[in-house]
Amino acid sequence: MTDRPDQATLFDAGRVLPSDHADAVLVGRALTAQGPTIITVRDAQAVDITATVPTITHLLRSGDPVGRVRAAEGGVLTTVAALATNAVVGTLPRLLAPVDLQALKACGVTFVNSMLERVVEEMANGDPARAAEMRALIEREVAGDIRSVRPGSEQARRVKAHLQARTLWSQYLEVGLGEDAEVFTKGQPLSSLGFGDTVGLHPRSAWNNPEPELVLIGNPAGQIVAATLGNDVNLRDVEGRSALLLGRAKDNNGSCSLGPFLRLLDDGYTLDHLRRTEIDLTIAGADGFHLDGRSSVAEISRDLVDLMAQAFDCHQYPDGMVLFTGTLFAPTQDRDRPGEGFTHKPGDVVAIASDRLGRLTNRVGQADAIPPWTFGTVDLVRSLADRGIRW
Repeated sequence: MTDRPDQATLFDAGRVLPSDHADAVLVGRALTAQGPTIITVRDAQAVDITATVPTITHLLRSGDPVGRVRAAEGGVLTTVAALATNAVVGTLPRLLAPVDLQALKACGVTFVNSMLERVVEEMANGDPARAAEMRALIEREVAGDIRSVRPGSEQARRVKAHLQARTLWSQYLEVGLGEDAEVFTKGQPLSSLGFGDTVGLHPRSAWNNPEPELVLIGNPAGQIVAATLGNDVNLRDVEGRSALLLGRAKDNNGSCSLGPFLRLLDDGYTLDHLRRTEIDLTIAGADGFHLDGRSSVAEISRDLVDLMAQAFDCHQYPDGMVLFTGTLFAPTQDRDRPGEGFTHKPGDVVAIASDRLGRLTNRVGQADAIPPWTFGTVDLVRSLADRGIRW
């Protein structure tokens, strides 16, 4: 007997909400027969507030998003559990990703463990068969020198000089230890998936993994006003061949999932709570494979406020920003052959959970086989206009 959750359990609609959802200000999106709908959660029910908050952009542009949601009137659409169940079976109404027109950005190499795994990918040239050898070399030569180093510090500069002298310096160590964080585009507005959807792996990738992350929501002024969970689906072999292939490794059909809801910051849920977030990952394969992992945001190398500030540096985002903050999770557990570590198989179920943010669950498929992304900005504007909702 085993107490490991099976695939069906990971989709359990009763475990979507945060444990303290009665005290949380939650906002999300649901797809109804009329189109995308903005919802808030009250008594575990989804309340349609689209007439007051037409888009997440409108909410982020308001001076008081918490007050606006709390004051918003609307009718009950259905229960949150029903929305989650419908998302899994593909009926309406169902959950969508809880963001719309925001830029989808991500930070990488923000945890030492994942930074070292990026160096492994680079040194192995994207070949999983060489991963164990390269990992042992890096752990022996590098890891002990850098685990307590603060990025951009004088100590970091000394470590950099030392590693360069040993010809072990890497572009990943540069963004992991240097002054500038790695910030890249994860996807386009409206392209992210939500709870119950099937995420996509590029069919040419043979070495890949989920990346469970805390995701920050910034308003147009660059202030962190909410958070959610995200899966920054990653193609390790593609990026390992060349960092210039980052766009291909990170952005394809279905490579970004978010949810289940945005939790707005308020007196009971603050930046300090975000800094202490614990994130659990469970992978359940159709072949019986099981993997568990945990990430602690407290171990991040750069503060969350600094990451958001760097993402906004000399740039404006009038619709706000979604910012993945990086992952501590670096899967090294062998799945098939010894030394090759973990890689996904079609049919895997990935669940990312945190006590005060809920649970985001997705099945894994191939990017060319899952439904294509077809609903864009013009479609959203038209949908709201057809319902008589002022843009």
